[in-house]
Amino acid sequence: MEFGTALEQVKQGKAIAREGWNGKDQFVFMTPGRTLDLNVHDIWTPFVKAVAAANGGKVVIRSYLNIKTVDNQIQIGWIASQSDMLATDWYVYAE
Repeated sequence: MEFGTALEQVKQGKAIAREGWNGKDQFVFMTPGRTLDLNVHDIWTPFVKAVAAANGGKVVIRSYLNIKTVDNQIQIGWIASQSDMLATDWYVYAE
């Protein structure tokens, strides 16, 4: 399928992958956005604390794409390359 169709699948909670990727068992998935509370979560850097201070102690995290890598790690903030966006070999990944 084309990237636009694959992206719609991701928005519905599914994982997607490409036939043309060299690394097997890689897939892309979305983490939904959420609001984190400064008093509860422990991922704060000084930069994030400044944002939270300006927003009543909360930080809104927008939805983002991730990729599961070949070495079984999660890379947060995956961005499609031009080749990925123009490819027609996308499919819904099923474990």
